[in-house]
Amino acid sequence: MKKINYPLAIILIVFWVIGFFKHLGGASIHLLLIGSLALIFINVISSDKSNSAEKNINNQ
Repeated sequence: MKKINYPLAIILIVFWVIGFFKHLGGASIHLLLIGSLALIFINVISSDKSNSAEKNINNQ
């Protein structure tokens, strides 16, 4: 699931930019930006947890 978060976030940001500058979707276009930032945030948090778990396993 982690591998798909960044590409999906990039796609959502691109759609947001297109919608923002073409004035498509009104205010609801900003939901794409919020969704993409949430995916990036989730990916950063989950990668920190997995990296710390791997470090603990390697130290033992």
